[in-house]
Amino acid sequence: MAKYLVLIYEDETKYVDATPEEWQASMAEHEAFSAAVGEHGGTIVGGEALHPTSTATTIRGGELSDGPFLESKEALGGYYVIDARDLDHAIEIARLCPAGAGGVEVRPVMEFD
Repeated sequence: MAKYLVLIYEDETKYVDATPEEWQASMAEHEAFSAAVGEHGGTIVGGEALHPTSTATTIRGGELSDGPFLESKEALGGYYVIDARDLDHAIEIARLCPAGAGGVEVRPVMEFD
């Protein structure tokens, strides 16, 4: 098995005024995804939700700036690290990941000896 990073990109403004019911629905989608990963022969190794981009600090060339570096409609909102047989298997699993109207990106994790 190899490790893959599933990056979740969404329009983070939909969460600004989300009701408790909307948050619960979103969490239920992620719980269903977590269960589906195992059913598809993969394993979730880790993952976290991230605070909004307004809380980010960017460092470029040693200089700090508050917030995201570039303006974008979609922002990285969270990620999963999964074990999958190969890239095709990781893509199969990532297609199940909830991302609202956004999308997910799958990237292999470099492993060093």
